Amino acid sequence: MTTTATTSATTTAATSSVASIVKTLGSGSGVDTVNLVQQLVDAQFAVKNGQLAAKADKLTAQISAVSALKSELTNFDGALKSLVTSGSLTTQPTSSNTGVVTVTATAGAKLAGLSGKLTVNQLASSQAATTNTAIPRTTAFNAGTLSLQFGTDATDSSTTPPTTTFTPGGGAPISIVIGAGDTTLDGIAAKINAAKSGVTATVVTDGIGARLTIKGPTGALQAFSLTGADTDPAATGASLATLNVGRDAAGTTIGTSASDASVTLDGATFRRSTNSISDLITGVKLDLASVSTTPVTLGSTTPTASLTAAVNDFVATFNQLQKIVRDDVDPFTGVLRADPTVSAIARSLSKLTTTTLATPTAAGAPHTLADLGVTTSRDGSLAVDSTKLAAAITKYPDAVEALFAFGKGGASNDGIAGALSAIVKQATVATSVTGQDLSLNASTKRLTAAQADIVDAQAKAADLATTTKTRMTAQFAKMDSAVAAYKSTQAFLTQQIDAWNSNNK
Repeated sequence: MTTTATTSATTTAATSSVASIVKTLGSGSGVDTVNLVQQLVDAQFAVKNGQLAAKADKLTAQISAVSALKSELTNFDGALKSLVTSGSLTTQPTSSNTGVVTVTATAGAKLAGLSGKLTVNQLASSQAATTNTAIPRTTAFNAGTLSLQFGTDATDSSTTPPTTTFTPGGGAPISIVIGAGDTTLDGIAAKINAAKSGVTATVVTDGIGARLTIKGPTGALQAFSLTGADTDPAATGASLATLNVGRDAAGTTIGTSASDASVTLDGATFRRSTNSISDLITGVKLDLASVSTTPVTLGSTTPTASLTAAVNDFVATFNQLQKIVRDDVDPFTGVLRADPTVSAIARSLSKLTTTTLATPTAAGAPHTLADLGVTTSRDGSLAVDSTKLAAAITKYPDAVEALFAFGKGGASNDGIAGALSAIVKQATVATSVTGQDLSLNASTKRLTAAQADIVDAQAKAADLATTTKTRMTAQFAKMDSAVAAYKSTQAFLTQQIDAWNSNNK
């Protein structure tokens, strides 16, 4: 029993060894069995591997096309939004003397026909008080409380010299607690600033020591007093009262007083608490720079060149995008011709020139791209009738600007950028109709899943080819061993016959 098993194992090992040798050398029959097996396996799987490779290449091209289209859409959308929100496509206010007043348009402003005469009588100022003498930064003040009170100043010009009195406002005083760790000038300034009351404090160093400067907001109602009270009146440090701010304070001097700005617009005088005024002329922000008795002329200018360039740039960029889409959905060569999302994008783009972009501002005013002279060619590309565009901008500047408005929230009244953004949103944001996502994201997900299936199929085909090669190699090894045995017997018989023939001679 043991002998039989040993013999069987030896025979198996020998057969395996022969098969290995035959596999390696292709000996025995004289046929190159290694190359023959490889050719047979390659031929058997060539068609399937070719089909899988072709599908893989097609899916890669489709995924790349979807990604490129999504990138083009989002880039176009972002660039157009940046352009229309920059303000360069809207009528801008003008000032004849920017050294006196500068003007800028506010959001949503309609400034066509703006005109006016503005005189700056007085600038708004803030109250500022500074300690009279230099104080070493290391000086320790007593702990206590600073009481801040806002109000107004009134000047009596009948006295010599004129006297100014402070009248507290209706608000409660603001208490600023100065603790034991806050008793230097820097610590006190930090506590005043931390109160966020509108009053700021800074410590300025000169050649002798430091001075504390306290400054309030601009406006006549922003005059203030500051009163210090030590927690312990018997404390030996510097008293907080030396930092008092007020018309009668001995330790500080009020250098500038709180006052309103005063302007005269077209004969009427107005007062404001700041030098930046946005509620005097609708759509215009005024920044007062200096006083002048000479009126400044306010007007407006239409960005004709910018609007013309914007329409032409939009058309040029649209044509680049439209060509990509057209190539993708070409019925014969388009890699995405069967993709429903890309087909929907193509349809939406084709309707863009006739889409209502804004409510007309007047009868006959443009409200579509077609009204601006943008025409659609047979291949879907756009062109601009420059004469019609120039006439529209000249006659209806407000309406043309409205076509480039954005951010009002209404898809039918949000301008060119809003219409394009709606197309981009439909194409790039996951949406669902009866449970089905119809965005490019879904296309990418579907194609990527199909690509993964191809990779799995290729791996299975490779495994099957390996298995087939192993099986065929074993079969050819047996055949080669048998042929080798036959050739050995033939050689022996040939020798015997030759020997017999030689003996008979």
